[in-house]
Amino acid sequence: MRFGWLLVFFASNVFAQESTEIPSGIYGQAFLSMIFILALLIFAAWLMRRLSGGKSFGNKSLKILGGVALGPRERIVLIEVGEEYLVVGIVPGQIRTLHRLPKNQIQLDVEQKNFADWLKPLQAKK
Repeated sequence: MRFGWLLVFFASNVFAQESTEIPSGIYGQAFLSMIFILALLIFAAWLMRRLSGGKSFGNKSLKILGGVALGPRERIVLIEVGEEYLVVGIVPGQIRTLHRLPKNQIQLDVEQKNFADWLKPLQAKK
């Protein structure tokens, strides 16, 4: 019973404390703060997109026109770079130029279709 007085001290503090409930206004304030931070992030992303002119952040002089998978990790890709086309082989750990073609030597028929145009014929089949 040496430490009996310690038990009495802690017991008196527990009973003397007021209610420890959190006021309901705190939840509303936390929710509104979270909404404000999300809106600020969305605005910052929109502003960055607007300031960059609506362009992606990559280099626009390089376009991938198409590619063929030769295996699970091997590909051949056709790339447009400035005034020429490059046929590139891609394997794990290595990228090689297989062939170079001047842009005016061949005509490529590359159609840019958006997803909705591509989906229309599939929906018509149903």
